[in-house]
Amino acid sequence: MTTTKSHLRHYLQVARDNLLWKLDGLPEYDIRRPMVPTGTNLLGLVKHCASIEAGYFGETFGRKFPEPLPWFDDPDAEVNLDMYTTPDESRADIIGLYKRVWAHADETFDALDLESTGRVPWWSPDDPGVTLAQIMIHVIADVERHCGQADILRETIDGAVGWRPGKDSLAFATDEEFKAFHDKIEQAARAASQ
Repeated sequence: MTTTKSHLRHYLQVARDNLLWKLDGLPEYDIRRPMVPTGTNLLGLVKHCASIEAGYFGETFGRKFPEPLPWFDDPDAEVNLDMYTTPDESRADIIGLYKRVWAHADETFDALDLESTGRVPWWSPDDPGVTLAQIMIHVIADVERHCGQADILRETIDGAVGWRPGKDSLAFATDEEFKAFHDKIEQAARAASQ
């Protein structure tokens, strides 16, 4: 029998897996390079999502992630250090960190009921508290948002599309069909702007 908690865990895991899948087959430069003016990059998104889960499923419920996260723990850390990887942080380091964070989060899910309460320390001091269910939904939405960013970045890098292996959810099968669709949208935009 499936439960609400098992559904939430499933959707979170799908998002996690999809985010990591966006790294597959790309060289180091492509997973690290900033693709937009804000610096957003694929491996940085993974590092950021690891940080998100470590905080929300750890400290929020009195179960601090046991490893130091210098970009959060050090008050003198560079701003947004969780959004990119330094040259000495390897792909394996960041993926390994994310998977250890998953295991820690899963322990929180096992230990608590959906109605268990916690407090997000970086939210308003007046915040009345949250439930595990609220935080699971919040984190799923956040990770999925970052998966959408990763979709665009990956398509920009090498044209690879889809939301998971073997599931591209796209209406067209050939490059020519995509080009024709793109051109149709471009023509509509130009016509609307006249």
